[in-house]
Amino acid sequence: MRSGVVTVTSSAPAGLLRTPQGRFVVVAVAEAVSWVGLLIGMLFKYALAHDAIGVHVFGPIHGVVFVAYVVLAVLAARAQRWDARTTVLALLASIPPLFTLVFERWAARTGRL
Repeated sequence: MRSGVVTVTSSAPAGLLRTPQGRFVVVAVAEAVSWVGLLIGMLFKYALAHDAIGVHVFGPIHGVVFVAYVVLAVLAARAQRWDARTTVLALLASIPPLFTLVFERWAARTGRL
């Protein structure tokens, strides 16, 4: 760190990917971001420009990230020994936009991650 300049190392994101919990956090955030992209794409398609390019771009991205979230939620549940209630909450959080972030923060705060 030099006179107010903060240096970010590349090991922080890589460190997150080493554990099932870290991968779950990364994919939970990615799922929320892809949801936002898809919602913006739908806004443009149906309300603003009547152009479906945003849906064509973010639809498949969100689909892949959604499936990854579900798989990683199950893996995190096994690794962290979540009870059925927590596992179901993690899976249900994938449905409404941005709820994966809410679940991830709750799980981290309560010691489940």
